[in-house]
Amino acid sequence: MRLALLSDIHGNLQALDACMSHARAQKVQRFAFLGDLVGYGADPSAVVDRIMLLTEEGAIVLKGNHDALAINPPAEAKTIGESTAGWTSRQLDKAQREWIDQLPLTANFDNVLLVHASADRPELWRYVYDERGASASLDAACANPAVRYVFGGHVHEQSLYYRGVTSSLMKFIPQPGVAIPVPRHRQWLGTVGSVGQPRDGKPDSMYAVFDTDRAQLTFHRVPYNHAAAANAIRKAGLPEFFAERLEKGR
Repeated sequence: MRLALLSDIHGNLQALDACMSHARAQKVQRFAFLGDLVGYGADPSAVVDRIMLLTEEGAIVLKGNHDALAINPPAEAKTIGESTAGWTSRQLDKAQREWIDQLPLTANFDNVLLVHASADRPELWRYVYDERGASASLDAACANPAVRYVFGGHVHEQSLYYRGVTSSLMKFIPQPGVAIPVPRHRQWLGTVGSVGQPRDGKPDSMYAVFDTDRAQLTFHRVPYNHAAAANAIRKAGLPEFFAERLEKGR
């Protein structure tokens, strides 16, 4: 099976459509959305509608921290992420909010664990930025000996870690479009990047494809109309910073 792994869409409809089109061209057979469907972007309702429809085709959908914020926005915003939670919540109808609220934090199938942040207490939204965080996530996930792969988002970066013959982890930065062998005898953790909020200085969207039959993982970068997404943020009256972030990829 060819599984498309998409995370951190953040209400960016233009980026989501571009990645889905690209993924279908890669002949993916199933979609998995690893959380943060909303937050920051101008089109949370349309993004949620798209993804809700894909569940009828068997898509897996997880809850991220921004999705949780949209269901229960704080009375007083203390972070950048919290600053648009109330606005995002008001764009969603009751059915959409109820659907998001019941989304799981993790999903398992075969030897794969999907999670938004770290598998180590996923409800705490811990970041997997380095070998230490990746090791904690892998250790928690692989408490189930059947798990060999952990895929998540949250950090808005594309990276891959594996555990070799020793207990230490190796990290490398993948090249877009290059299939990476990920044999099952090792333990692997990948962060698939952000569809709607890339932050590595490049505006192109990010996602990955996992080929379960060939045991290969391919990270992708997808150009999209980020100017249109930025203009939609401005038109919605959201902070200018969020529009500029899309244009700069930071």
